[in-house]
Amino acid sequence: MLIKTFGSAVQGVSAYTITIEVNVSPGTKYFLVGLPDNAVKESEQRIESALKQYNYKIPRQKIVINMAPADIRKEGSAYDLTIAMGILAASGQINPDRVGQYMIMGELSLDGSLRPIKGVLPIAIQARKEGFKGIILPAQNAKEAAIVNSLDVIGVQNILEAIEFLDGRREIEPLLVDTRDIFNNAVDIYAADFADVQGQENIKRALEIAAAGGHNVIMIGPPGAGKTMLAKRLPSILPPLSMHEALETTKIHSVAGKLGEAASLLTTRPYRSPHHTISDVALVGGGGNPQPGEISLAHNGVLFLDELPEFKRTVLEVMRQPLEERRVTISRAKTSIDFPANFMLIASMNPCPCGYYNHPDKECVCGPGIVQRYLNKVSGPLLDRIDLHVEVTPVTFDEMTATRKSEDSVFVRERVVKARALQTERFKEIPSVHSNAMMQPQMVKEICQINDAGRTLLKTAMERLGLSARAYDRILKVSRTIADLAGSESIKIEHLAEAIQYRSLDREGWAG
Repeated sequence: MLIKTFGSAVQGVSAYTITIEVNVSPGTKYFLVGLPDNAVKESEQRIESALKQYNYKIPRQKIVINMAPADIRKEGSAYDLTIAMGILAASGQINPDRVGQYMIMGELSLDGSLRPIKGVLPIAIQARKEGFKGIILPAQNAKEAAIVNSLDVIGVQNILEAIEFLDGRREIEPLLVDTRDIFNNAVDIYAADFADVQGQENIKRALEIAAAGGHNVIMIGPPGAGKTMLAKRLPSILPPLSMHEALETTKIHSVAGKLGEAASLLTTRPYRSPHHTISDVALVGGGGNPQPGEISLAHNGVLFLDELPEFKRTVLEVMRQPLEERRVTISRAKTSIDFPANFMLIASMNPCPCGYYNHPDKECVCGPGIVQRYLNKVSGPLLDRIDLHVEVTPVTFDEMTATRKSEDSVFVRERVVKARALQTERFKEIPSVHSNAMMQPQMVKEICQINDAGRTLLKTAMERLGLSARAYDRILKVSRTIADLAGSESIKIEHLAEAIQYRSLDREGWAG
């Protein structure tokens, strides 16, 4: 008897349907075809053990299982439940009528219980798109799949529940989740707040500008000055996620298996902080079955690289294209996959190996040329993609013990949201541009126009401070954001003056 069951495979952040054709006929042997990998081939032993727990069995007949389309490699153990239901229906052990109405996915344990799988959200979206009545999957994944409406999400704890449900002997109520309610109740709730930071008002101002324009930032300062503490609080002043952004971000984390069992929808902007020993594949994504890397997991959020010069040169260089294009393309011999990577890069570094160059109190012990050599570990092309260079100085005792409360993130966010609204209106005709940081050089010339006084100031600054040519566009972009925060239609001389001071590493002789 020939039966078709349906599963799904995830490629990139999208899913496509896999048809499992099971034919049980007189004869012997078990054949699994359709380009399965070793994990899929090993499903026979897991299925056999799981079925025995509940007095079902794999029939001792000829069983041919084809996973179509047969030219695409099937990977992972998530097809266990799909294949098991196909075998039971094809051998007459359960009623086959309902089997084809549901997409079925789940990894089996030897005792028949189900283990959670990755990529449930894109799979559920594909199931609804293709008109399936519902999806049967492990109970741990049900909340995640229930984000998708108009789809019956049947969460099961073990294979017996799935068998009895498909056989019509057990009723399982579909899990219903009010996605809007979850989103509205949890959106933008952060544990860290700018109010926790005493002093550092100039750095907070720089991060507010970065958040308002979507600019990348590098902070240079001695150990213990508060660079990491400030970076952790940046997501709390970014504009709240929209529903579309929340779903897009959740899909990426679902594919990577980073959603917890209790999580269904990401409602806060992600903050990723990989260690400096990370490999280039782990950072940008890849592998035999390409998976999203840290830059994609930081999509719509913040990627923080602490101790930037300690990262391997090759790791930093692979970020250059994603920073420019806001996506990363993973190419393999048979396929090419795009992962979104629209993130804000926040980097921090010590000014020298000992950490105390330019320190107001402690003396730097690094020899001549050591500081410049240390800074040269970060390439010019990468610095070219970072708009704000901020010097962080240690907090004084008086600032640390001050009783005056710092400004809460919610008030800073209000100003950021207003500035972003101006940019949304400005770029409404250009779908690929959403913030000032994303402007191309031609757009900078049209939008960031300055008067004669501003032109004279910028010329003087570039000559006296030895600013590089690459600093020119960056200063104009940042000054446009500062003007937006001030509610100004034009870039004034004070906006330019503030933007110029955020180019520390472009100054000739900064490192001696």
